[in-house]
Order: sequence, then C-alpha cells, then structure tokens
Amino acid sequence: MKKISIIGVTGSIGLQTIDVIEKNKSQFEVVSIAAGKNVDALRGILSRIDVRRVCMKDETHIAALKLEYPNIEFTYGMDGLLEVAHDDSDMLVTAILGSVGIRPTLAAIKQKKDIALANKETLVAAGAIVMDAAKEAGVQILPVDSEHSAIFQCLKGEDKKAIKRLMITASGGSFRDLERHELDKVTLKDALNHPNWSMGKKITIDSATMLNKGLEVIEAKWLFDLEVDQISTILHRESIVHSMVEFVDNSIIAQIGNSDMRHPIQFALTYPDRLPMNNPLDWAQLTQLNFKEMDLNRFKMLQYAYDAIKIGGTMPAVLNAANELAVSEFLKEKISFLEIEQIVESAMNHHQVIQNPDIDTILHVDAFYKNNRF
Repeated sequence: MKKISIIGVTGSIGLQTIDVIEKNKSQFEVVSIAAGKNVDALRGILSRIDVRRVCMKDETHIAALKLEYPNIEFTYGMDGLLEVAHDDSDMLVTAILGSVGIRPTLAAIKQKKDIALANKETLVAAGAIVMDAAKEAGVQILPVDSEHSAIFQCLKGEDKKAIKRLMITASGGSFRDLERHELDKVTLKDALNHPNWSMGKKITIDSATMLNKGLEVIEAKWLFDLEVDQISTILHRESIVHSMVEFVDNSIIAQIGNSDMRHPIQFALTYPDRLPMNNPLDWAQLTQLNFKEMDLNRFKMLQYAYDAIKIGGTMPAVLNAANELAVSEFLKEKISFLEIEQIVESAMNHHQVIQNPDIDTILHVDAFYKNNRF
C-alpha cells in the first residue's frame, strides 16, 4: 500500500485526487493533507477518507476543527506545509496553487519522497534547483498535468537523442474563437467558461490568456531536460490528443484520451503500474480532430513565457509572480482581461535579471513581484 500526502487538497486537482484514492482504497493510505480555507470542502473530504494530519492555510478554524476531529492533528501555515512534507508518506501530491508549493516540494524531495507534480509554478520559478535536488535524492518527479503526463508516457523507453521536439497541445481556452481586438470587452464570467476542462479559477484564466501553456513550456524544459527550441505548442480544440512527441525520423507518438484529469492523476499515483478506470474514450463519437499553428502575436502571454525561459535566471519567477498578481486582480474584477498581460510585460521590463539564483533569491523575487505592480 502506497502512503500518500496531498497539499492543495480542497482545490480541483486535490478533490479529483481524492476521487482516485477513494476508488482504489486498497492501494493507498492518505497520511496528511493540506487545505486552504474551505472548511466545508475539508469536512467533505474527511467524511470520505481517514487522515492523521491536516494543515490549514491559517489558524482561523483550528480550534473548532480540533474539537470536531479530536483524533486528527491540525497545523497551519508554511510550518504546517513543511510538516506534511516531512511525514512518513511515500509520495507528495503537490496540488497547491502558486509558488507557495516550492518549499514543501523541496522539503519532500530531501525526505526522498516521490513527487506527483500538479504545481507547475514550482518548476517555472525554481526548475533547476528542484530537478537537481530530485536527481541528488534519487526521487521521481511524476507530472500530473495532462500534457506532461502525455509526454512522459510518449517518451517511455525512448532515447533522448531521438527526440526532435515536443508538441504540447492547447485547447485555446475560453476565447480561442475571438480575434484579439474582441478581447477588450470580455468579462470575468466569459473567461471562466472553459470549453473542455473543469479546473480551478486561476488556471482557467491562465488558459484563457494562454499563459498556462507558457508555464507548461517552461515546466517541460525542466522535466524532460530539453532545449526550449525543442518545445512547441499547437492548438487542438478537442483536447483529445493531450500532447505528442516528434522524433528525428519524423515519426510522432501521441497520448490520447478523454478530457478527465483523473487519468493523469491516477497514472502518477500508480506509476509504474496501471489500474483500470471508467470513462473510456468513445471513438465512434469523434467526428474530427483539429490542429492549428499557434499565433504568438494573438497569444502574447505565451510569447512572454518563451522570452522568460530564454532569458533565464529569475525572469521565469517574475513572469509567474506578476501573473499571479494580475490574475488575482482580474478575479476581483479590478482590472480588464488585457491588463493581465500588460502587468506581466511591465514587470518583466522592470526586472534586473539575476542568473543562477539560490532558492532564497527566487522566493524574494517572487514575493516582490506578487506585491508590486509596475
């Protein structure tokens, strides 16, 4: 039985991870979980699975929860997240949102835990440090993002020298059918209406701006140890082909399946084994699959991501932090949709890049650009 801990358990990926675990109870034991502030969602989880420890975002509800669940240890904040990372589980699922996932991920790696990585910001901001730590500790970083899970599966048994390029597919997000000039008037409600996937609010907005795909490009560079020029993106509105790998002989391997995040979650949790799942792809319902070249002038945030990783150093952390600030403002309806990219561009123009940063420098830069707009 594999021991699992989860940070970000009340978010979209966290809840779907609980679905997978609940359907395979003989395979998994959940040791610790970390939630945000959604106590109702937490109660729902605790009615479905047994855990030893719960970490909350802050101490607001701790006293009441201790009375309600006397057999569970409750902690909070970053110290609590690090306690989860240091428990006796075999794997940490990093479903938490944002760069707050960096420190617990590194702590878990040092404890020689495998990582089921759904927190892409960790590799975006600190990819070199995290991958070096994983290599030194001899642990696996197993991607939970559907695109990176697809690439991981396509590369199984392949020689790195045979890789020509990765092709990361993108649905196009909520505004894929709009021209750029039409984005002036879009609303928050419009942006949150993703055509294919059920996701959290922040990642849904990132999908609409296409920054999510940009973060995935950066994440793929570190996960698969490739040059940025070997990583391309392609519009694929059906989200059936989750990504592809093209090899030097021009053959292409693709991973195909329904738009259901529980598939890549289960793959990461059970790797190297595979367990049965419901909801198979119905080929009879597929009338066509569409692919289209990505227009980087239309999707400027994707271009910013390519720029950031090519510049390197602290620039990807700035890209990510400024985007977190901008999306937070957009979700509060304080700025327009197109102002998101303006905030990110201004932050990148302002920043003086530090090459080969240590983790403290990365976290300092991250905090600065999450709290300052230029």
